[in-house]
Amino acid sequence: MLLSGADILVETLIEQGCDTVFGYPGGQILNVYDSLYTHQDRINHILTAHEQGAAHAADGYARTTGKVGVVISTSGPGATNLVTGIATAYLDSVPMVAICGNVPTTQIGSDSFQEIDITGVTLPITKHNYFVGSVEDLADTIREAFSLAKSGRPGPVLIDVPKDVQIAMCEYEPLPPAEKEEPRAAKESNIEKAAKYINSAKRPFVYFGGGIIISEAQEEMLRLAETIDAPIGCSLMGLSAIPTDHPRFLGMQGMHGHYASSMAMHKADLIISLGVRFNDRVTGNRQKFATGAKIVHIDVDGSELNKTVNSAIGLRGDVKLTLQKLLPLINTSKKPDWTAKIESFKAEEKDYLDSREGLTPRNAILTLNKHLGENTAVCTDVGQHQMWTAQNVNLKTSRRFVSSGGLGTMGFGFGAAIGSAFGTKERSVLVTGDGSFGMCLQELATAVTYNIPMVILILNNGVLGMVRQWQTLFYNKHYSNTVLERKTDFTAFARSFGANGEAVSTVEELDEALTRAFKQDGPYVIDCKIDKDEFVLPMLPPGGSMDDIITKLEVEM
Repeated sequence: MLLSGADILVETLIEQGCDTVFGYPGGQILNVYDSLYTHQDRINHILTAHEQGAAHAADGYARTTGKVGVVISTSGPGATNLVTGIATAYLDSVPMVAICGNVPTTQIGSDSFQEIDITGVTLPITKHNYFVGSVEDLADTIREAFSLAKSGRPGPVLIDVPKDVQIAMCEYEPLPPAEKEEPRAAKESNIEKAAKYINSAKRPFVYFGGGIIISEAQEEMLRLAETIDAPIGCSLMGLSAIPTDHPRFLGMQGMHGHYASSMAMHKADLIISLGVRFNDRVTGNRQKFATGAKIVHIDVDGSELNKTVNSAIGLRGDVKLTLQKLLPLINTSKKPDWTAKIESFKAEEKDYLDSREGLTPRNAILTLNKHLGENTAVCTDVGQHQMWTAQNVNLKTSRRFVSSGGLGTMGFGFGAAIGSAFGTKERSVLVTGDGSFGMCLQELATAVTYNIPMVILILNNGVLGMVRQWQTLFYNKHYSNTVLERKTDFTAFARSFGANGEAVSTVEELDEALTRAFKQDGPYVIDCKIDKDEFVLPMLPPGGSMDDIITKLEVEM
């Protein structure tokens, strides 16, 4: 059938199984928005308050569903406003397709109004990007983008569509949804070598990241841990892959990870790394990282193998398929001495836990846990509240912890919580801080307009908490521009946008507020007052090793 480029674009999105897109219109994308209007019975468009919020919403939608998230913007500032969201998705391996309008091809390079080389801008933060110069190429470009976004190590792909390409007419023939590339296991010879290392280990530690979720390899990982009697820990991106209360799970590892998980990795003689990378927040001083351990590293992205730490054996391949071939080669064994050592780490961790009464950050998250459903997506912004949530939230279902890891994007959470609600078709929770919330608080307009069921829990300490924590510990308490001194009344703000909200200052008030919030149809803002001098502990100091881990506050405030 003969269709315009704009209609081809929308038809191809529908063809690819896309039921929801997020975006913001503008002059150079108006033809696509006209087509979205005529196809609104087949595809849902969510208008956000800002393009960055749209990108984060597409990200949250993708993380909770495993599908490709789609965001649409106009040219110029509309396109550049997507950049932070695209970079966030890139560093956390989130499948996303970003579609931007641009000036007509005849005006490219002439500095036309709102012209920008968005493919050049986003080249370092996308898996690939396309400038579509002909309407005949449009449908196949979108199909290729979807396949690439979800293949191998997922990530964002950008498509730049000039206005005349949107207007031009072309024959369109629908095709089945594009398949991702066929996943492959690692080489047999490397799998055999890895099995030898694993079978000879006395103190194995299984360490996983978001690759386990992407590959859906949870069952195989748990079978491996049971077979070799190993504890399990994860990166921030791995949270929710397995239930928080799994008996072998020690929690998140790293700079602000659980003490037992970090120490188990530090004292292991073999680290089995599954779909995870060794960034600085994990290793600390790489020269002192797990010096007594060999590393077996399985990852679909070969560039991650031996990138920051040296592995005894690196296996490039899909984690699930590789584990399926590895498991028959693994001997069943019990390791009572190692198990006893792990139990001692867990006992030490209990001694370090913040057991104070009152509205502490830990008690706030534990109170939140009482209200979470099994399918509730918990989203965070970035900062102290993110780490307190990661340490204490009770997660039961995979893909239900949504947080910016690699880029550490303040302002990510609101858009992500909107996208998560559409992805799960259930209520989402945003845990944020007053600093992060201020970055993208305009998205409350989106949440109210669409009556999105959301609980927004602001851990409000009046400061940029994580930066201030570093200033306390490492910068002689020089609190340069981290004390906010803002007079924002978040409950009045919520009401002004058409939402409900309240402020709380005790655990009992928080519990009652959460009860009300989880019964509310639309968004509900809870301003939770906490002390500015609350710290995230444990903490691995910058440049330190696990031997330097800070478990108690030894600084006079």
